[in-house]
Amino acid sequence: MFNNNMILVVIPARGGSKGIPRKNLRLLHNKPLISYSIETAKSSQYVDDVVVTTDDSQIALIAEKFGASVVRRSEELSTDEVLLDPVVHDAMIQKEKLALDEYDIVITLQPTSPLIKTETLDACIEKFEDFSLDSVISVVDDRHLSWGYDENNDRYFPNYIERLRKEDLPKSFRETGAILATRRSFVHEDSRLGTNIDIVEVSREENVNIETYEDWWMAENYLQKKKIAIVVNASNEIGTSHFERCLAIASKLVFHEIMFLTDEHYPLGPEIFAKKNFSFETFEDIQDILKILDENDIQIVINDVLDTSEAYISALKQEGYFVVNFEDIGVGSKFADVVFDDLYEHDSSEENVYSGYKYFILKDEFYYQPSKIIRNDVTNVLVKFGESDPNGLTEKVVDAIVASDYDGRVDVIVGLAFEGLEDLISKYESNPLIQIYRDVSNIGEFIFKADIVFTSASKFVYEVCSVGVPAICLCEDERELSHLFVNRKNGFINMGLGTEVGREGIVKQFMNLVEDYEIRLDLNEKMLSFDLRYGFDNMYSVVEEQYRRKFLK
Repeated sequence: MFNNNMILVVIPARGGSKGIPRKNLRLLHNKPLISYSIETAKSSQYVDDVVVTTDDSQIALIAEKFGASVVRRSEELSTDEVLLDPVVHDAMIQKEKLALDEYDIVITLQPTSPLIKTETLDACIEKFEDFSLDSVISVVDDRHLSWGYDENNDRYFPNYIERLRKEDLPKSFRETGAILATRRSFVHEDSRLGTNIDIVEVSREENVNIETYEDWWMAENYLQKKKIAIVVNASNEIGTSHFERCLAIASKLVFHEIMFLTDEHYPLGPEIFAKKNFSFETFEDIQDILKILDENDIQIVINDVLDTSEAYISALKQEGYFVVNFEDIGVGSKFADVVFDDLYEHDSSEENVYSGYKYFILKDEFYYQPSKIIRNDVTNVLVKFGESDPNGLTEKVVDAIVASDYDGRVDVIVGLAFEGLEDLISKYESNPLIQIYRDVSNIGEFIFKADIVFTSASKFVYEVCSVGVPAICLCEDERELSHLFVNRKNGFINMGLGTEVGREGIVKQFMNLVEDYEIRLDLNEKMLSFDLRYGFDNMYSVVEEQYRRKFLK
């Protein structure tokens, strides 16, 4: 009841739907379609009675199971040609006879609009605070540059005076059909609208009206939508690879609501977000993170911040968040729901850890980057080590290439944290075949143009592998030695710890590869035997399954 007004919600549900047969009974995200409108109405703080009017015994059974009363509709009111006005009027009269009383406000709620929120229904009812108001309808913003057709003159004409951006056009609304609320005195067999009408604007999500299978697909995706927070940092020291992975993930989660959080102590993060037009929030500490997550009703938290603490992950778990971590070997990893590590194999006893190349997520550019075709001659070599290259492997390798008999081009790419860039440029500026770049945005093109790549055993090897360019790897540290994917059977020549490899050894290995087309072809074929385009799908499947087990038992 609202302001002493008795309120009836009428849900019309025929059994003979044509576009999607038996759609009112079909399971939408594991529940019958009609159950959504019933639950929306019954959750209202104002609705007194919910009735389903139907000609179908199965629909009647399901409606009663979900708590609605049912009135049977006559054959005359169940044909395709009958409008809703007489159907709603009939349901109202039948309910009033049973109640021996009259309702004050009658609301039509369509079962084909399953995403309508109870808050929206209540907002419609609250409009009747205005005693002069007769009816309220749900609408959606429909501003666009539309055209009409003049049949008499056989011509088209614009329905606007000036071409403007959508947001600058005059307000224009389209009825969604989801909700039509009206005072009882205006409910007749041929009309349900009074003369003084107000509107309630709904979101695009609530506007979904299921008439086709495409509409059904859209509704399913909305119902499966999650609110996800991605916590990620970037700096000259830790580089931008974590950001790139998170942006690649976000670009594929198109049916989910994504927000980014980044530590305010790492200014490179906000700078990257601003350049790429992503919205984000900064945080100072764990309490800041928890506050932001709570304010935004987050369900899943993805951490790509390397090692986490027990205190941080436990705080997230205590608040009920599903936690996904990347490359985390900190104490906190034990408490996360899922941990992915595409670089290093983990102890198989760690049931929450999924490791290996199957979970590497390619950047978008590598999905359409063509594969390398091996040529007889080597004319281009790419050298790229880590963000800071603390052991000077870039310079060591370039020196070795210069000392060899190779006379082709050498592209050198260094990271943001690389120190001594000016000295490196000065050292090789007299050699026109050596070009030095810093933090390029189109790394896929550099890999594709190269005939041989020198790199470390970092995740960059997966990008090289996806293109199929023969690679020589020098590990940056002991941890990289444990990257089991970087071996000969997978298409890589791994020379071990870079600090222990001398110039002569590099020159010898390099020239062997330059001069042996068959080896390069073999490495190329081995690399291309791995299809790394499914890393995201593999990751998503794991998260989906673990989330289902935890929350949807």
